Order: sequence, then C-alpha cells, then structure tokens
Amino acid sequence: MRTVGGPTDHVVVVGAGLSGLACALHLLGAGRRVTVVERDPGPGGRSGRVDHGGFQIDTGPTVLTMPELADEAFAAVGDSLRSRVELLPLDPAYRARFADGSSLDVRTDGAAMEEEVRRFAGPAEAAGYRRLRHWLERLYRAQMRRFIDTNFDSPLQLLHPDLARLAALGGFGRLDRRIGHFLSDERLRRIFSFQALYAGVAPARALAAYAVIAYMDTVAGVWFPKGGMHALPTAMAQAAADAGGELKWSAEVTSLERSAGRVRAVHLATGERIACDAVVLSCELSTAHRLLGRSPRRVVPLKHSPSAVILHAGTDRTWNGLAHHTLSFGAAWERTFDELTRTGRLMSDPSLLITRPTTHDPSLAPPGRHLHYILAPCPNTAVGPSATKWRDLGPRYRDSLAAELERRGLDGFQDSVTEELLVTPADWTAQGHAAGSPFSVSHTFAQTGPFRPRNVVRGLDNVALAGCGTTPGVGVPTVLISGKLAAARITGGGRS
Repeated sequence: MRTVGGPTDHVVVVGAGLSGLACALHLLGAGRRVTVVERDPGPGGRSGRVDHGGFQIDTGPTVLTMPELADEAFAAVGDSLRSRVELLPLDPAYRARFADGSSLDVRTDGAAMEEEVRRFAGPAEAAGYRRLRHWLERLYRAQMRRFIDTNFDSPLQLLHPDLARLAALGGFGRLDRRIGHFLSDERLRRIFSFQALYAGVAPARALAAYAVIAYMDTVAGVWFPKGGMHALPTAMAQAAADAGGELKWSAEVTSLERSAGRVRAVHLATGERIACDAVVLSCELSTAHRLLGRSPRRVVPLKHSPSAVILHAGTDRTWNGLAHHTLSFGAAWERTFDELTRTGRLMSDPSLLITRPTTHDPSLAPPGRHLHYILAPCPNTAVGPSATKWRDLGPRYRDSLAAELERRGLDGFQDSVTEELLVTPADWTAQGHAAGSPFSVSHTFAQTGPFRPRNVVRGLDNVALAGCGTTPGVGVPTVLISGKLAAARITGGGRS
C-alpha cells in the first residue's frame, strides 16, 4: 500500500463531514496532531442540520446501517459510539407500499422476514427469500474486506482468490437477474434491487455485486440515532475534540501552499495560514480538484449519480400507514430508471422514500407536530434539467409530489403542511455538488474499486482524499470507511 512519505506529525483534514471526522479520529488514535477545518458553522457536511420553524431537519442521509463502522472510528480514540449516541433499531427497517395496494414490512430478523414474505407472496417466495438471504451474507463476506474496506494502488490487486469467490457467487452478472434467480414476485425483487439507485446504476445494468447494499439494508439492519442523523457527526466532532483534535468552524480553505512535491500549508479565507505535514481533502471531489489545480486523467469523463428532490414537510398531522421509513413504489420500474439515468426526464410514475423521524423522536418537531422527509430521485443536471431551470421547475414539481402523496393515501397532506423546505438540484449545485447530485460519482464498473478516483494524488507526496467521490464510494457506511482508508495512507495502518 502506498503511504505518505516524510513527516506526518501534523495533519490538516479539510471538511468535517462523516468521512473527514472518521479520518480525524483514526489519525488521532494513531498519535497524530489533527486540525479539522470546515467551511460551515459546525460539523456534518452532507449530514447537516437546519432549524426551520422549530423543526430540526436532517439535510442529508436518513438511513443508518452498519453502525459498527462508526464505532471503529470512536474506538480509535478509546471512545464508543453508544456512549455518545442512543441508537434505536428500526423494526420494520422499511415499509414497502406498492401501486396495487399491497404492502410489506422489511424485517431484519431472518425468521420474521421469511414469515412476512410468506404472508405477502406465499411459501415458494419465502423459501426463495431464505436462499437469497444466505447468498447476500456470503456476498458480503466475499466483498467487504478485499474489495470495499481496502486501499487500491493497482487493478492487479483484484487478482486474489476472493475475486474467484465473488465470481462463483455470480457477482459479475446483472443485479436484477441475480435477484430474480431467488424471487419471482416482481414486487419482492424491487425490495432487494432498488438500492442500485444509491450507486447511480439501474438494476438491469448494475453488477450483482452491488447487492451488498441490500445486505446492509435488509440483513444487517437499519438504525436511527436519537436526535436525528446529525447526532452522529456531532458526536464524532465532540469525540475528536476530547481526544485533542482542533476543530475550526466557518473556516473555508481557499488554497494549498505547495513546494517540492508537498503541501506545506493550508490557507483560509480569513487569511490564516495553517502549516502542516500532510493534508486530507474530504470535501466535495470537484472542490478537491480545484484546490489541487487538477483533475484525474481519465479516458472517459466521470459520470455522476442521479440527483434528488427532497421535500421536508412539517405537518400538523401524520398517517398511520407510514413507518419510520416507507418506500412508496409507483407501478413503473424499468422506465423509471431509464428516465433517471438516460432520457433525463422527471419520473412519470415516481417511487419515493418517505421518512418520518418523529416516529422515534418527537422532539425533532414542535409539540403536536410531525416531520416528514419525501425524497424523489430525479436526473442530475448533466442529463436532465439544468440548475437554472430547476429554480422555476422546483415549486411546480413540489406541487405534483404533494398531489401524488394524496393519491397514495396521505389524505389532506397539502393542507397539513405548516412549514416546509424544498431542496432541488439547483440547491445541490449551489452547495458545490457536481452535476447537481448529492450522490457524487456513480458506481459504474469503470468507477468502482481500483477504477474509482484514487484517494492518493499523483505528484503530491502528502495528500490523501476521503469522501463519497473516492474509494470506496457513496453511502454512510462507505464514507466512514473512506475516512479510515485515508488515515491509513498517512499512518501506514490497515491492509495493503
């Protein structure tokens, strides 16, 4: 494994999102002096927080899986996640509602989920689910340590017995076909393949290996941090400060001072110069490229994942049919992914994620109020409407979403809204996200594993990258791993 040469006593981490904070904790645990600089007034990055009319709104991810990966970062400094954050297991992890009026609770416990599938689709599908769960567990074991939680310096590192194991499991086939090998009910197949959207690839084109995300969601389980998802980066920042890290808020980096192939200092918009021995850039990948003055040399330009419109709605009522997380599927499926990734049209029959965090923490809303988060995937600005067009399109699309929610059983939704916050690709663009997508670089085969933008920088001996745009990729578990992998580039820890 390539590591940073020369002195690494003082490391500056740019960005206090989940990856930057994980990196800082691993560096502190390895005895480095760490300064974290963040342009926002506090920690979180994509996992931010807005107080809007008394509603405490998480502005980023709402689904937490694999909390043990966060605990690794806390453990690096002798701390623990559960001593800082109250984690609530969600049962069901999701409630799936389909266009034909049927619904299914996705349960983490294998026996409970098998019984739910039997009720929903009969004994043959229940047996298929049992085989699928076993396959997902084997797929996870084959991938995690060798292909996800590892630093790649060359594609040749793929030449390992685990590659043959992954191939034998069908990991290089297509996701939808592999799921169909176990389940014939089209509704059930959606439950275990919709996660491909996180990777920015339609299930019909995604590698079956990406079913590892379904393992994280449906087997490993979904959790909710009391206080909302923002409680996680808040706790990580507190742990870093308690371990001796220096955290600077409202500190935007404007340039990197370089000489003799190394970054010698970080310059802030305030004029402050912070001398350093090494730097980790955990900011948006395009921002990192701007600071470095270069982009990776690639034959084909980077492709970005679809974007999303999010309606945060504070309401004076709620609906009993909703779970903490509810997947509301439209009748369309393949056409939906074609619209999102190819034609650039808004979903004509949308599939939505509805999250109600006040299900498990009423304090996130004023007394007697409820908070709903409606995520509607949409094309990114490279294939769909531009950020400029979204400024006019956004309010109209918001109204169409509200009408669709009412058609799907959320009677009176429009009249119940007392506070709201609408986020569109125009807002993601204003925050610096390339192609107006908060989901960064997609996980096509050419942008996965050793082919994804590396977390080391050619020509600079003491710079590492972290975050969803680099190794291993998009999602809360993977960005936590990316922070650990970036720290290992500096400390020499971890596997090669």
